[in-house]
Amino acid sequence: MQIISDEKIAEFKNFLEQHDFFYVIGHKDPDGDAIYSCMALAELLKAKNCSYQLLSAGPFKRPEIRSMAIFFSSQMTFLSEPERQKTGLIILDCSEMSRLGEIDGDLSNLDTFIIDHHKTADVTKKCIIDATSPATACLVQQIYEKILGTIPKKTAEYLFFGLSTDTGYFRFLNTDSAEVFRQAARLVESGANPRKTYDEMTGGKPYSTRKLLGIMLDRVERRYNNKLAVTYETMEDTKKWGQEGRDSDSLYSLLLSVDGIEAVLFVRQDTELTCTCGFRSRDKVDVSAIAQKFGGGGHKNAAGLSIDGKCADVLEKICAEFKKVL
Repeated sequence: MQIISDEKIAEFKNFLEQHDFFYVIGHKDPDGDAIYSCMALAELLKAKNCSYQLLSAGPFKRPEIRSMAIFFSSQMTFLSEPERQKTGLIILDCSEMSRLGEIDGDLSNLDTFIIDHHKTADVTKKCIIDATSPATACLVQQIYEKILGTIPKKTAEYLFFGLSTDTGYFRFLNTDSAEVFRQAARLVESGANPRKTYDEMTGGKPYSTRKLLGIMLDRVERRYNNKLAVTYETMEDTKKWGQEGRDSDSLYSLLLSVDGIEAVLFVRQDTELTCTCGFRSRDKVDVSAIAQKFGGGGHKNAAGLSIDGKCADVLEKICAEFKKVL
């Protein structure tokens, strides 16, 4: 992970000083990093006496973020045109407007600053982007510390949670992660509780998600010399067992623990004409490159996309790309 330069921090501070109001938003179908990075950034704005609104298209189905839904809205506070001219949009944990989802209001033509850590981010101005950072929360922590100094307890808890969720509670980190652990140590010193965070991340799963997980595992097929694990979720599955969410993290973790599996592909039929796809891999396979070919994105070992089509057709189309690299 790189240290954010003083020039980039100055760029962000200048962005804050140029606006009277801010919309703060992360990607649709948010995870812990997206939500808690937004929460921590809001604490920075609050400390700077900046007015803001937290936005999210949701849904807040993941148990670990459900309690945060009350702080977010999918409906923008109405602003007059002169007020919009003095309003900034801060996007966290993604860089594409299309990934923000359905928001009631107009996010277009707002002065925008992006804070993201995804490999497929393609922005060069008014942004802090570091694909080597394991979580957007790590970037927000650096911004907070460089602008305001020591992080208070509540903000430290938000940031530690965001970091923990995107690193699989530090399981996905490698030998180049010493700085990440130094940052995590500072959060613990400020009051973040590792045991409490782990319990909140892993507990509270609805019974229905266990049933859905069993169905997904029962459907798994191995392809290409057993290097790719493939499974899917139908609309009927979602209706019966997926209303309270799903436990994709457990699905990926279990399948990647199988001897010989290098990558996992999961396809869910969202509507009659659209699907959501999730990819995970070990070190060798760059799933972000595959996702990007279909308009998606993410990290080398974790990516996703939304795509038009029927589940079976989408699955075969994406498998053909995996075949080229496995």
